[in-house]
Amino acid sequence: MTDRTKRNGARWGAATWVAGVTAVLAALPVAASGRLPERLATHWGDGGSPDDSMPLWAAASFPALIWAVLALSVTFAGRRAGDASGAWVGASLLSGGVLLTGAQASIVRANLDRADWRHAGPVGVAVAITAAATVAAAVLGWLAGRRAVPAAAPVRPAAGDVMEIPPGQRRVWLSRTSNPWLHLTAALMGLPAAAAAVAAAAGLTGPRWELIVPFAVASLAVLACSSVRARVTEAGLEVSFGPLGRPARRWAPGDIVSARAETRTPAQVGGWGYRLGGRGTTVMLRAGECLVIHPRKGSEFAVSVDDAERGAALLNALCAQQRSST
Repeated sequence: MTDRTKRNGARWGAATWVAGVTAVLAALPVAASGRLPERLATHWGDGGSPDDSMPLWAAASFPALIWAVLALSVTFAGRRAGDASGAWVGASLLSGGVLLTGAQASIVRANLDRADWRHAGPVGVAVAITAAATVAAAVLGWLAGRRAVPAAAPVRPAAGDVMEIPPGQRRVWLSRTSNPWLHLTAALMGLPAAAAAVAAAAGLTGPRWELIVPFAVASLAVLACSSVRARVTEAGLEVSFGPLGRPARRWAPGDIVSARAETRTPAQVGGWGYRLGGRGTTVMLRAGECLVIHPRKGSEFAVSVDDAERGAALLNALCAQQRSST
């Protein structure tokens, strides 16, 4: 999968997030309009009492407008900065969306079933929860953005399946693949869970765990299978899954008999994602070149990543060094 495809996948994911947050910010007050006063308390003073308000239409559109300006500004700045901006763009978009959504849910909940905005409830606890969630989202966005930065274009070995490593030097190989359609599927599967959670936070409904849990688990499972990173170092091969690199599988050089590059398709291995079959285990995110290892114990393991030939050559060299030293 090319760097352009990876960037397109990240853009689709960001676009889905921006559109989803915009919809929630605008729709939440409208959905609860029958239980809200004509004007909504939108600011609370030092004593915890509301001291300012907005009409319902403004309370629905103003946060959505702020989010749109923020998202466009971050996206524009990120495009100008290039690939190195992935970490702070991810942190800004994820934390900004969580902050505004939490604030909107807090405002709706505080005004719910009140005859006048001056009688709105306190928001201290909701603000603290929103602040903690925003910090967590910023950290997750930063980590995911750092992992999404494409690696520098590698140089293939001249020939052969074993890379020549000069004495005293070290070699590291890294390749990452993502499937934008699986990213989109994960986002769509997570929307019902997110909507139910926001509705519960705003007080519109009780916690619908029978809706939140299965959709959230399914979304996280698909997200974990939507991207993969393979890395070869002196410690061996590490294959990590998902935007945060968890979970991960590792093989030391002494645990591997040989490695090779091989072309595989979803039809050959039984579909997309993490597949078990007659050809062993295959992590299939796109058809084409795969890095395949033959471990000393168990069946073969393959992962669909770019530049698999170079990764296999380095891995074979490390395995040969391990055998010669024992």
